[in-house]
Parts: sequence; C-alpha cells; structure tokens
Amino acid sequence: MMKTIRSNSVGFEKFFRELRKRGGFHSVELLSSVSKIVNDVASAGDQALFRYTKKFDGYPLKAATVEVTVSEKKKALAQVCREDLKILKQAATRIEKYHRHQITTGFMVRTEKGVEMGQRILPLNRVGIYAPGGKASYPSTILMAAVPARIAGVKEIILVSPAQNGKLNPLVVAAAEVSGVHRLFKIGGAQAVAALAYGTKSIPRVDKIVGPGNAYVAAAKKMVFGQVDIDMIAGPSEVLVIADNTANAGYAAADMLAQIEHDEMAAAVLLTPSGHLAKAVQREFWEQMKTSPRKEIIEKSIKQYGAIIITRSVAEAFDIANDYAPEHLELMVKNPEKLLAKVKNAGSVFLGSFTPEALGDYMAGTNHVLPTSGTARFSSPLGVYDFYKRMSVLCFSREAFQKLSEPTAHFARMEGLDAHAQSVLIRQK
Repeated sequence: MMKTIRSNSVGFEKFFRELRKRGGFHSVELLSSVSKIVNDVASAGDQALFRYTKKFDGYPLKAATVEVTVSEKKKALAQVCREDLKILKQAATRIEKYHRHQITTGFMVRTEKGVEMGQRILPLNRVGIYAPGGKASYPSTILMAAVPARIAGVKEIILVSPAQNGKLNPLVVAAAEVSGVHRLFKIGGAQAVAALAYGTKSIPRVDKIVGPGNAYVAAAKKMVFGQVDIDMIAGPSEVLVIADNTANAGYAAADMLAQIEHDEMAAAVLLTPSGHLAKAVQREFWEQMKTSPRKEIIEKSIKQYGAIIITRSVAEAFDIANDYAPEHLELMVKNPEKLLAKVKNAGSVFLGSFTPEALGDYMAGTNHVLPTSGTARFSSPLGVYDFYKRMSVLCFSREAFQKLSEPTAHFARMEGLDAHAQSVLIRQK
C-alpha cells in the first residue's frame, strides 16, 4: 500500500523531511566519474567524445558521422506517420502562441536632466538542447526548448541526443524540424554536455545548455556551469495533488500514476483533509496500476517517494505544498481559481479536475521543463526569457557628471580604491 499518514501524527515531521528529499543525490562515485568524462572531453575533444560514445552508447562515431546529415534527416522524417507529424505541429503552434507573450523588450529612460539609462535585451548567439534518448525519447522536450529559443531570436539552435544503433529516433528528428533546430548531433550523456560547454572540432561551443537528462547529465551540467549558462539541474519528475471531498478519486490516482511511471525516482503525493477520499484514491491507484505496462517502475517509485497525507484542512494542505514546492501542482478542489493565490511555490499549477498534468506535458502550450526537487522555491519554468541576456546602458552629460563626481569619488575612497576615485576626479579639471 502507498504510505498514508496524518499531518497531526507524532511522526509526521520526520516523515515529511524524508519525503521532501525526493530526487536523490549525486554520489561521490558518480561525481568522480562525471568529472573525469567532462575533463577528458574538455582536453581531448572529439577523441574523448567518440570514445565515451562507443563505451556508453555502443556505437562508433567519427567527425564525418557525428552530425545528422540532410540525407539522414530526410530518411528519418519519411518514417514519421502523417498523424504524428500533425500532432507535433499542433503542439508547436500552441507552445509558440503561449510563449510569444514572454517576449521582452529593452528600454531607455531619461531619469534626470543629462542622464539616460536603460537596458538592451539581446538573444543568445548559440544554444544547445539536450534531449534524453535512454529509457525513452521525448520529442515534446525538444519543442519546449527549441520553440522559445527561436522566438527569442537565438541565431543557432543545436540539438544533442543519444542515438540507438547510430540513429536518432525519427520523432526526435521530426520535433527538431518542426521547432526550428538548426543542427542535430548523435551524442548524449555527460560527454555531450562537456562537448557543448567546451567545444570540440566537430561540436561548436554554445552559450547555454538546456533540457533534462539522467543523473550523469545533471551532474555534468552542474560542473560546466560558469563555462556556459544552464537552465536548471533537473531531477526526476514529480506531482503533488491537493484534493478535497469534491475530487474524483480515479482522476487523482490516474494523475499520480502518470508521473511516477517515468522512472524509479519519480514522486507522487496526495494532500487531502478527507479520510474517505484518501482511501478511495488508494484503492483506485492499485486497481489502475494492475494494468500498467510500467508496473515495476511504479511500485519502486511509490515505495520511495509516494504518499497520501491527510491534513487537518485544505489551508494546511497548501502550507505543506508550499514547503514541498512541487514541479507539478494539481488543485482538485472546489473553486480552484480562488485558491490559486495560496500557491507560493510550484513549477506549474493545474486548476480543476479537467486540467491533468499530461496536458501541460504535451498540448496545452505552457512549458514542461520545470524546476524539480523543491527548486520551485527559487526557480521558474523554461521560457523565452531564458534565451535572452540583458545589457545595461548609461550616458551622462558633463553637467550631470559634475553633480555625482564628488560622491562617487568619496564612495571609491571608502572602499580603498583610489584609482577609481581618480578616474572621476580627473574629469573635473
């Protein structure tokens, strides 16, 4: 049975602290292994990249075969059925429609006589998208990353994804084509992240790496941050459902199953003040799980990071949810729109019984690259704004400069930086 606990029970605080640790951690062994891979690729370039691809992915690569050619792309696209392509295009259109509202423009303002200040908004020049290709391929992730990058005006969008027997999944190629990716490479893992960060003879260096991956990819992104920008350190997927006695138990159970079928580290939590609903969801969960082809994965993940918490009230459920800071938060409650203001920490919020998280994954238009493992406390969904950089601009006239020259020089001396002060005072003469 899925763990069920009341929020007012003696052991709840300890239980919740452990539950909040979902997402796992990077062991010393994993970090050491990833560090070696990243350093090897940074120093040896293609030689190390191709060696690790052969070792981990099982197929040989060389400079002439690492990039998907025009011919390979055509063959892959020919394998995609018309209906699948139609769905990809429909999703891309909806993603673009939503994300165009995130376009940001710069400004220049005259703050006082003789002073103009502002900000330029510039797109990044080159971005690398990592698309998983291990246990499953996710063309949806490519749409979620590439469409906002294209809207922002990124000059070159590069995709890397591990291939199967030297070939990318046709749906991955189709998603790249639909969303505006410029170049595709048949590499994955920590070695692909390192290649994007440092550049090799075959792989161009990028300004930012986005997209989720396994623990090796996440650790590699963390290591190269600073050499390049990254979107986030993405952990396993998770959902938290707040439900009252008006909720449909079958819907809640189905949405919890939808998240934890991803992998053994995924998490699913139900918060409800209704003991009756808690029992009903428990029954529904196990009934629905019986027919799932990913039953073994679900059993492992629910044992580690699954729970039903019976709260004292709906208000307390929101307090617990904000502390948990879920990637996906579903509100299966009466008048969910009125309760939205109570949500402080969540990657994406789904209001009402007919807004399942799966809509956000694929067709709604919002982004599904979201902060996990509690990072929604300070992080945001991927968006157009992630592909901009901001540049400050300021211009002072002689008269405006004179008004601030003395206080500026004084401030510089307060910090013991006499040359800073002199660079101002020399202009007074």
